[in-house]
Amino acid sequence: MSTTSGVNVLRYSALAVGIFYGFTHQRSITTSQRAAAAKREYEHKQHLIDQAKAEYSKSKNPPVAASSEKSGLNQDPMDPKFDLEAYMNALVAQKP
Repeated sequence: MSTTSGVNVLRYSALAVGIFYGFTHQRSITTSQRAAAAKREYEHKQHLIDQAKAEYSKSKNPPVAASSEKSGLNQDPMDPKFDLEAYMNALVAQKP
């Protein structure tokens, strides 16, 4: 009888250890999956924010090149091909 009770204690001890291990392992897997999902959600939101910022800046700050292409005049004073006389004449012509 003593060997049977010893075997039963061993079986139930192994069962309890297995259940405890399974529970802790499942908790660690769930935690890592939640962290990965939160990271993906944050990156998605960050991408949407960056996209909205780009659209807002595009709508509020039109490209400068479009206005200089219309007049055909180089308006960048730091450019080596900048012509001050032509720029002044264009300004005078715009103010009538």
